[in-house]
Amino acid sequence: MNISYKWLKEYVDFDLTPQETAEALTSIGLEVGGLEEVQTVKGGLKGLYVGQVLTCEPHPNSDHLHVTTVDLGKDEAQQIVCGAPNVAAGQKVIVADLGCVLYDGEESFTIKRSKLRGVESLGMICAEDEIGVGSSHDGIIVLPDDAVVGTPAAQYYQLESDWVLEVDITANRGDALSHYGVARDFHAWLKQQGRPTGLHRPSCDAFKVDNEDLPIDVEIENTEACRRYACVSITDCDVKESPAWLQDKLRVVGLRPINNIVDITNYVMMAYGQPMHCFDADMVKGHRIVVRTQPEGTKFVTLDGEEHTLGGRDLSICNAEEPMCIAGVFGGKGSGTYDTTRNVVLESAWFHPTWIRKSARRHGLSTDASYRFERGIDPEGIIYALKQAAILCKELAGGKVSMQIKDVYPKPIDDFKVSLSYDYVHRLIGKEIGKETIKNIVASLEMKIVGETEAGVELLVPSYRSDVQRPCDVVEDILRIYGYNNVEIPTQLKSSLTIAGDEDREHRLANLIGEQLVGCGFNEILNNSLSRLSYYTDLDLNAYPEANTVKLMNPLSADLGVMRQTLLFGGLESIMRNVNRRNGNLRFFETGNVYRYDKEKWNAEAPAKAYGEDQHLALWLTGKRVEGSWAHADEDMSFYELKAYVQNIFVRTGIPAGILVINKSDNNIFSKGLAYANRGGKVLAEVGILNGKLLRRFDISRPVYYADIDWKALAKLSGKREIVFEEISKFPAVSRDLALLINKDVTFGQIEQIALQTEKKLLKRVELFDVYEGKNLPAGKKSYAVNFILQDAGRTLNDKAIDGVMQKLIKQLSAKLGAELR
Repeated sequence: MNISYKWLKEYVDFDLTPQETAEALTSIGLEVGGLEEVQTVKGGLKGLYVGQVLTCEPHPNSDHLHVTTVDLGKDEAQQIVCGAPNVAAGQKVIVADLGCVLYDGEESFTIKRSKLRGVESLGMICAEDEIGVGSSHDGIIVLPDDAVVGTPAAQYYQLESDWVLEVDITANRGDALSHYGVARDFHAWLKQQGRPTGLHRPSCDAFKVDNEDLPIDVEIENTEACRRYACVSITDCDVKESPAWLQDKLRVVGLRPINNIVDITNYVMMAYGQPMHCFDADMVKGHRIVVRTQPEGTKFVTLDGEEHTLGGRDLSICNAEEPMCIAGVFGGKGSGTYDTTRNVVLESAWFHPTWIRKSARRHGLSTDASYRFERGIDPEGIIYALKQAAILCKELAGGKVSMQIKDVYPKPIDDFKVSLSYDYVHRLIGKEIGKETIKNIVASLEMKIVGETEAGVELLVPSYRSDVQRPCDVVEDILRIYGYNNVEIPTQLKSSLTIAGDEDREHRLANLIGEQLVGCGFNEILNNSLSRLSYYTDLDLNAYPEANTVKLMNPLSADLGVMRQTLLFGGLESIMRNVNRRNGNLRFFETGNVYRYDKEKWNAEAPAKAYGEDQHLALWLTGKRVEGSWAHADEDMSFYELKAYVQNIFVRTGIPAGILVINKSDNNIFSKGLAYANRGGKVLAEVGILNGKLLRRFDISRPVYYADIDWKALAKLSGKREIVFEEISKFPAVSRDLALLINKDVTFGQIEQIALQTEKKLLKRVELFDVYEGKNLPAGKKSYAVNFILQDAGRTLNDKAIDGVMQKLIKQLSAKLGAELR
């Protein structure tokens, strides 16, 4: 929000410099992000002077150029070639001297010595639009005869610099989105500082109705979205360029002047915070305005020529037949004010912030008006703004007020009632500031004291402060004006000791694993917890049924309609985005919450019991493991690589493989997958190759390997185990191999589990190094070549001990799996 220093002084009296003003506003929560000195005309008219045309002759090589000599108050007159049709000897003109920089929007050019059709030119005689003091380009500026030659143009036009304060308004402070809104807060601060000050704004006494020639009827059909709507008609307007003072004010704060009627509505918005719209009265068919929503699918063309499709949640301002604008957002084509307009209707209204915000986002339209409506405006300022605009229309456009103000306000918005305890204020601030100080500050903030006791006061907070509805909100306002820096830092620090709990341990463990994965080449991703419902309805996933989704009652869009049941889809969206941008070799991980609804647990007395929230860790691999290396052939990533990463996570969290049960996963997101569970059957992790149907849904044509780890369950299991570090054994390990003939349905995981349970002391590791299926084997059989690593930390193993262990292993494998030695 750009605030003009000079404009601010029109509403509040003060003697601070621009820098001091910026510091004061920042101290009361209206943080000034930038302070810049500006001119109302870009460039400040530097290098421009009043000159007099001494001679004017036709150009010898052109039928429209003239060769002039111009006196700029220097020792010698300058020769200037001019193409304006109205240039003549004896005129007083504005001249751009050599070196002067002129601006055309964001572009600029410098006046240099040049030749035009062979004749030297040492400057430029200027038109209004060329120097920024008007929009006319019909000819050069011709000044009155009393203009003094050599006078700088900035001095002639009495151009004064201003300061613009770039105030960063937080979302809750819609009341400060205007010069008067900032002035109110600033005035309260000045009073608290004991500085002489006063707050004032123009009176509406000049407003009067001239006739009843153009009455407009108003009806509000949707009173939820529009709580108040007021309008007035102005006839016989002369729509033209605004006077210089109005154009200067708008330019300083970054708005482009259009015409006097439109500029008036923009001026009122920037001055008092009330967005307004002006309709061409001829567009108000039936002399009737209806505030309502449109049928779903209604087509509407806005002022910028873009077509939009309106829905049942888009509020429209309509005439008797059709919509004229999207309420609070954008006007419709043809409904605005043009040079041919004679009669206008001024609108001033209060629209519900949520309705305006959603319409603006839905249609991709963000305007100064919608920005203010989204944050809430003052419902009691609507009539004041309307009267001020009408007064200006009479002054600047010669119009006549042709109806009584039509004000439809079916359910007035009351001031907010707040009970404030003095002890509560002192406790929250951390300092006793005194009852009188509290009362003075709330009064300066226009809060009415309607009741008072020894303990506190009863307040009515003005409706424009929609963010102040609780005692703590009032205390925040009091402290802003009192000054945060005036609250001394105590010499004692009081605190309570806290003991790190499970969440702290889980967080540290998550950081530890995150660092491990980053060290392995992974990138961490962070996706939205909101997801598409279609992922759960279209893909027929047994682990994530549509019935278990947590649906939003009022989603912003179809893409954000439910809470995610899994991290999977967010990761696939990230993969799709990267692959589409030719970044195909990816290692991703994400730690985040997933959500689930269980209808069976629903209880009207405790509805929250039906909803669950768990933390998961997910990993994705796709593309090449090695690519473009001179030392290694290209190699694709594989399921076994991902499996190794998952097992390393188990090791790092202190969970040995021996306590986990590995089974085939029945989750149909995988074409092939494994499930890791504890001995109680609780699945801790699933690892596999994502199925083709799922990948096609995301336009991914390459294999993707995915792991889903129940982080809460894993952390809980990890917390029950103490990680012990052992010294590397001084005694050698022994390796033994067995070639086992087993049934095809037997997995290596079963062999590993039985082996580790059989010999817990000496058996350190079990590895599968070969699988054979084919001829020379009985039907339904396969051969596994398994390596066993034995080691004793206290002695060297002899053949007797080794053979004893191996015989126990063979016996158990034979008994439990029917394994035979080949």
